[in-house]
Amino acid sequence: MRILSGIQPSGKLHIGNYFGMMRPALELAQKGEAFYFIADYHALTSISNPDELRANVLDVALDFLACGLDPDRTVFYRQSDVPQVTELTWILANVTPLPMLENAHSYKDKIAQGLRPNTGLFTYPVLMAADILIVQGERVPVGRDQKQHVEMTRDIAGAFNRQFGEVFTIPESDIRPDVATLPGIDGRKMSKSYNNTIEIFGDEKAARKKVMSVVTDSQPVEAPKTDLDKNIPLQLYKVVATPDKARELQAKLAAGGFGYGDAKKELLTTLMDYFAPFRKKREELVKNLDYVHETLRKGAERANAVANETMERVRKAVGLR
Repeated sequence: MRILSGIQPSGKLHIGNYFGMMRPALELAQKGEAFYFIADYHALTSISNPDELRANVLDVALDFLACGLDPDRTVFYRQSDVPQVTELTWILANVTPLPMLENAHSYKDKIAQGLRPNTGLFTYPVLMAADILIVQGERVPVGRDQKQHVEMTRDIAGAFNRQFGEVFTIPESDIRPDVATLPGIDGRKMSKSYNNTIEIFGDEKAARKKVMSVVTDSQPVEAPKTDLDKNIPLQLYKVVATPDKARELQAKLAAGGFGYGDAKKELLTTLMDYFAPFRKKREELVKNLDYVHETLRKGAERANAVANETMERVRKAVGLR
């Protein structure tokens, strides 16, 4: 089974990235041949500063390796180090129906947020399809908000295969039912674009400021807390605490006499403890950047070998060879 996933270097990675994409992807990598990439082409839709982009790419590489990615078991690379993906994007664009792109939820959402519409943002799903199909990905671990893009990839691959012959493997999305979309500190989905995240590797002072600003209702300390399914500190606590500890905190809130400030302090302590081993690993990696760059180089070499095979078949199928 070949697994493919990518993450944008559009800002500091946060706990929503980790629990929603990174941890499931790292677990899935134990079950097959994994190709994981840093989506720097995609990031161009939101980043125009080259120094910022380069710094973000390095940060993502450090973060992923610190969180447990094993480069011996996983092909880990920069998207732009496999330029065949842009050639494939153009070829796939010619079998992609325009209404499909017009109906993309992600495009509509970003425009609603005030992003300036451009062709890159509009054709984002075609580039994502090329990312998957260039390595013949079979399973694609994504968040629920990205499921439509995988479905579009399936449609694009099917259209190509019907027109030019069976070239592409039709991928399946892999959405774990136990992985929830985490709320941000303002109650909306945790997202860099909303500026409502808690960073994985932020220092304790910054994390404390974020955690203590998590929105809650106005129930007083002495009152038994209700609507705990919607309680943001509790939802965040459940992903970093043991099940027993999570039940204990929920019981304290339900009983009354336990305030949201106390809950947030427990969340902060548990959050810092959870990621402490990762922070230590990251500090070691920062001192050995040659290893990080060599890991990406080797990953690109392995990814290019697969991409070249795919493109030879694609070019022959469409008549470019």
